[in-house]
Amino acid sequence: MARPFRDSLADACAGIAASIRSERNLRVHLAAATAAIVIAAWLRIGPLEWAAILLAIALVLAAELLNTAVERAVDLAAGGSIHPLAKAAKDAASGAVLVCAAASAVIGLLVLGPPLWRLLAV
Repeated sequence: MARPFRDSLADACAGIAASIRSERNLRVHLAAATAAIVIAAWLRIGPLEWAAILLAIALVLAAELLNTAVERAVDLAAGGSIHPLAKAAKDAASGAVLVCAAASAVIGLLVLGPPLWRLLAV
């Protein structure tokens, strides 16, 4: 029998909250996301620009949450030992976050850079 949706939603929220408490990099990404949202609101960007910014933010946060899940699962499976395959899995998951963060930074520069430059160059 399938679990009620609210139970699944509660578990997902608990996982996000636990990750925020335990993962410094996730908190850094949340701070950057907050800054991007504040700047975007200040610049009054359009709906398509908002979509790009919010999608970039969601991509980075999702990648960081998946990285956390991979790290925890690998640590559990490895039982405290540092196996080369465990290290490779953790490094690959971390690399995925780096790719998403770099792409998000480029999106942020493309969307927020020109209007910010116009405002500051006056």
